[in-house]
Formats: sequence, structure tokens, C-alpha cells
Amino acid sequence: MDPHDLTLFWEKVIMYLVLWLFRPVVGQEGKFELTYGPSGEWAQLFRRDQGYLGTELLQRSEDSREYLTLDRWASRAAYEAFRARWSGEYRRLDHLLEELTEEETLLGAFETLP
Repeated sequence: MDPHDLTLFWEKVIMYLVLWLFRPVVGQEGKFELTYGPSGEWAQLFRRDQGYLGTELLQRSEDSREYLTLDRWASRAAYEAFRARWSGEYRRLDHLLEELTEEETLLGAFETLP
């Protein structure tokens, strides 16, 4: 694919992004990265829905204990439908994994502009 075509493709993609800030418990960073990364338990749950597009796990350059997750969804409606359909499993996993983090903050949800 021509790089120009790829740029035009991404300019037309509408996405809904959910961003979280995390600080893992000291000594749990490796387990946190596996669990919250693109192949981790959260992503496995999200993959049950066709509106899920992927997860990125970012580590802050100036503070290696601070992370962002960026969960991509096809639309706000797709994300909300996932949360409604899988709410019990979402809460169960959230409760199970809360021991890995000392800080967990929802930064917000964002939509790409057309």
C-alpha cells in the first residue's frame, strides 16, 4: 500500500479511545505489564467484542513506574455495548487485579475528529 493511501485511510477512521493512568505496586511491574498489555487479561476480555480495535500500554519516559493504557474501540456505542454486555466479567476482573496497582485513574474517553 502506498504511504499516501495509508495516510488517507487513517484520516477516515473514527475511533473511540479510553485512557487510563496506572502506577503499579512496587515489585508488581512485570505482572502488571503482562496483564494490562496488548495480550493481557484485559485485552482478552475486550476481544470478545467485535468493536474492540486494540490496546496499547505506554510507560512514562521520566517515571518508569507510571503507565498509560489506551484502549481503542470502533465507536462510543461499541464501547458502551461492550460494557453493558460484559459488565459482570469486567467488574470481576477489575476486582481480581486491583492488587497490582496503587493508583488507577480514568483520564477520559476521546473520539477522533473527522
